Amino acid sequence: MIQTILHGVLLAFGLILPLGVQNVFIFQQGASSKKFINALPVVITASICDTILITLSVTGVSVLILASPYLKTALLVFGILFLLYMGWQTWKSKPNTIESNQASFPIRKQILFATSVSLLNPHAILDTIGIIGTNSLQYEGTEKFIFAFTCIIVSWIWFTSLAIAGRIVGKIDQTGKIMVMINKISAIIIWAIAIYLLSSLFYT
Repeated sequence: MIQTILHGVLLAFGLILPLGVQNVFIFQQGASSKKFINALPVVITASICDTILITLSVTGVSVLILASPYLKTALLVFGILFLLYMGWQTWKSKPNTIESNQASFPIRKQILFATSVSLLNPHAILDTIGIIGTNSLQYEGTEKFIFAFTCIIVSWIWFTSLAIAGRIVGKIDQTGKIMVMINKISAIIIWAIAIYLLSSLFYT
């Protein structure tokens, strides 16, 4: 059982640690919020989306869903368009005043964006299917449940920690200059990933 848990922890962290749109957005929202509670919508939404993806991957349902090349292409195109839009929204977003207690994005937009960057990122989905799904094949019954549950818990802990780290940076930034820089860098990363997805659309 310990080996199964360790396997799940290492695998989940290995997949979730690289800098991607999801991580950038959660950190940015944590930094933009004057209270950590204002960043909870994006943390909870991203965690729920990862929970769904991991569950579908382990149960094998996701393989059937993405079996169609047309669905993969449609997902790529929609994901690229959304990332371009999200990059623009992030680029032009301005830091809050010190007195403000609101996140830079309202709750509804946080939930929408977090859902989109979690479920409309083809490479993230394919990684979940190809890596977590494949690794889960060696387990059955209780062990498979423990493996999946461990991966899910890692996601929840990571996203929460990421928002907290962003909030710490936000507290340090009393002038708003750091947040302006973070927003610009975040937008550039988001656009870079969109371009990468676009290239994969033509060269895969």
